[in-house]
Amino acid sequence: MTDAGTGATLDESVLTATRIEIDGAVATVWLHRPHRHNAWTGRMHGEYRRILAHLDARPDVRVVVVTGTPPAFCVGGDADALQGHVERGAYDGGVADDVPLPGYGVRSEWDADFAFQFALRVPVIAAVNGATAGVGLALAMFCDLRYGAANAKCTTAAPKLGLPAEYGMSWQLPRLVGVTRAADLLLTGRVFTPAATESWGLWNGVAADGEDALAMAYETARHLATGVGPHALAVTKRQIHADLLHHDPAASIREAQRLLAEAMTTEEYREGVAALRAKRPPRF
Repeated sequence: MTDAGTGATLDESVLTATRIEIDGAVATVWLHRPHRHNAWTGRMHGEYRRILAHLDARPDVRVVVVTGTPPAFCVGGDADALQGHVERGAYDGGVADDVPLPGYGVRSEWDADFAFQFALRVPVIAAVNGATAGVGLALAMFCDLRYGAANAKCTTAAPKLGLPAEYGMSWQLPRLVGVTRAADLLLTGRVFTPAATESWGLWNGVAADGEDALAMAYETARHLATGVGPHALAVTKRQIHADLLHHDPAASIREAQRLLAEAMTTEEYREGVAALRAKRPPRF
């Protein structure tokens, strides 16, 4: 698969823990180890980063949906890999040294596992179609939007393994659901479902099952890909995550005014105004 913007290629034949589909401007990344309920490995991590680096560089791709090959989303670290940590007496993520770093360099605060998704041009939407735990839940939390299957079993998992909160969940989860609820999930490691937490702020939508959760994600993805200006989408996404890093509303307003003035010089803005005046859908 050739990158439409840079000529870089993604050799899909070497992907064994993930798979990718592109339909128009919407790309789907599948966590793809169904025989292990998509348990996370170093190889999956490396492939995931490689795919996102490729997609973020393609101007024809505007939105990414990430989900799991049924029946699960991602049940966390592979049990065999966890046993390997026990035997070594140390953690080894199993990620190659030359793994791509999508989004790195935009802000140092985002130069880390999964936080890099904040820096990507494309919005990343999680369709949590089944069980998810540990690192799988962290991945979903650092997506821009999340849709969940009502009865999908979810858990932070770490405390039941004798581990602290992992992959920045202690930073992100309180921002999504508040400190009290985050403490509940992070300290107990209890199993919860999207249905039981629908009103918490963790989910943008809760569907009857995994198939419907994916359909919800696609509905939003198609709207973002066709009904919203791509430059505006990328800039607004970055504004949201950047503003969470400080508590200065005046700075946010000044930056918004600067970005607004810049956007008003673009063809995208002219098309948006023309479409509004003509009472037709914009052609972005």
